[in-house]
Amino acid sequence: MGGQVSKQVQRRKALSTEKKLLTGLKNNSGNEFPGSDYRSPDRKNWMQGLDPQRLHINQIVWPGTHDSATNKIGIPCITRPFAQCQSLSIYHQLVRGARVLDIRVREDRRVCHGILKTYNVEVVINDIKKFLGETQSEIVILEVRTEFGHQDPPEFDKFLVDQLGEFLIHQDEGVFEKPVSELLPKRVICVWKPRKSPPPKAGDPLWSSGYLKDNWIDTDLPSTKFDSNLKHLSEQPVVTKRRFFYRVENTVTPQPDNPVVCVKPVTRRIHGYARLFIAQCCSSGCADRLQIFSTDFIDEDFVDACVGFTHARVEGKA
Repeated sequence: MGGQVSKQVQRRKALSTEKKLLTGLKNNSGNEFPGSDYRSPDRKNWMQGLDPQRLHINQIVWPGTHDSATNKIGIPCITRPFAQCQSLSIYHQLVRGARVLDIRVREDRRVCHGILKTYNVEVVINDIKKFLGETQSEIVILEVRTEFGHQDPPEFDKFLVDQLGEFLIHQDEGVFEKPVSELLPKRVICVWKPRKSPPPKAGDPLWSSGYLKDNWIDTDLPSTKFDSNLKHLSEQPVVTKRRFFYRVENTVTPQPDNPVVCVKPVTRRIHGYARLFIAQCCSSGCADRLQIFSTDFIDEDFVDACVGFTHARVEGKA
């Protein structure tokens, strides 16, 4: 018991130190970067607003959501706080400006997060279709993976193609250099990451796992995650030479040996430092590597930061 108490005291000290590090960095360096004052007049149609003929796929800083379909996961007030990473539906995330979705499934096609489950993946697909039906030029990256510890849903690749076929942008490395306008009316880049089933191949309607990469660091310490994100991002090719999407996640996650196990109070430790991260990318010389930037509980300010930096790239200011 004494050892456990001592460990928790050390963890609280570490957390306090890390919070002070990020606060100090923000106070000393600020949140300004090219496009930081941009506010999207229409987040639902922000790609349209940046001009699809000028906006190239490799210029976009894509606002994404982590564990996107968890708004109704588990049992309210009982298990939901331990696994809920978003409070909005998929449709409302897209309306708010998110353009990258992280969907975890299990064998019965139910969306899940660890051992907790929620609605069928068809709810996700229908929300995406509704959004696409209401917009004209918004591209969505849909990542679907079989959650760790679960089996692949049978014939799931066929299901995805049947459901999204008319919208799917086929796997093609040439896509990265194209403007949005050249991909239309196709609107969805769907990355399917099965655990054991055969992966998609070149030219297929779906994209294989190698086209969406990240370096996930599982920690609840905000400065540790922030610094790790910067380090791994700096090691990536610049976006103009990259033939895959690279994601940075502005999230920290509850740890099993820590008393605070609900997602929201933990992820708040880093949530407010998204603009600082983009500013640090600029000051550290890796802004030309930033591409997908994801978060828990996405809000308008996070979207505006990503869209603002994208706008600066299109204007040649970043």
